[in-house]
Amino acid sequence: MVTGLIILIFVALAWIAGKVWFSMQFSREVNQLFAESAAISTEKFSYEKLNGLPEPVQRYFRHVLKEGQPYINYVRLQHHGRFKTSPKSSWMTIKGEQYFTTRNPGFVWKGSTKMFTATDMFLGGKGRLVVALLSAFKIADGRGEKYDQGELLRWLGESVWFPTNLLPDENLHWAAIDDRSAQLTYKYKHYALEYQVVFNPDNEISELKTRRYMGSDNLETWVGKVSDYKELNGIKVPTTIEAFYMLKEGEYGYAKFLVDRIEYENPQKFD
Repeated sequence: MVTGLIILIFVALAWIAGKVWFSMQFSREVNQLFAESAAISTEKFSYEKLNGLPEPVQRYFRHVLKEGQPYINYVRLQHHGRFKTSPKSSWMTIKGEQYFTTRNPGFVWKGSTKMFTATDMFLGGKGRLVVALLSAFKIADGRGEKYDQGELLRWLGESVWFPTNLLPDENLHWAAIDDRSAQLTYKYKHYALEYQVVFNPDNEISELKTRRYMGSDNLETWVGKVSDYKELNGIKVPTTIEAFYMLKEGEYGYAKFLVDRIEYENPQKFD
């Protein structure tokens, strides 16, 4: 009886300590993200910047941005939604918060369910995915070249939430495909990323398709679908985003996030 009680106390203390450690670690990662991106842009958007871009891309930027919109440097958002851990698992509810930098590519995301907390990031030029059971006990820690590629792709695709990041520069280019789609390419260090981007009749990005590693497994076709555009902070952004892998066995949708709050130029963690 006494031994069982001691074990329960030990487990409870370990759970509390683990939960506190993971919370503190996430705060450190957010602080590191913003500290590594001290250089900011003072540039402003102008319709003149659209000259020479494919027609659907020009229509998109004219739709979502206003003349004189400052380039966005820092982003933070909160969301809720649903998440699946495998094609055969059940959907579970999830709440998350995410932080982005643009001048120095990076993000840190934390998603919490009743069973686990996951942190996903591209930080210090490296990708990483950590999963903690009951928000306290680490059960997965994915890192390496495949995660680097996948997390940088996530950062680029989720730029639909801060679209000045999709304007062309020395690293980012758009090429025409047809009247409703275009090829987006982005180079960073030794990475070379591509998306096929589809625009809907309202001149909004509706789909982004690429090849992305499924964790540390095979390179698969990945599709992000975005919808429900709203004007937030003077910019039109999607408030629903869904993620899919197109596998041989069929479509595997694993995430549907709905934005609750998005803020720009506030480089600090939510309270």
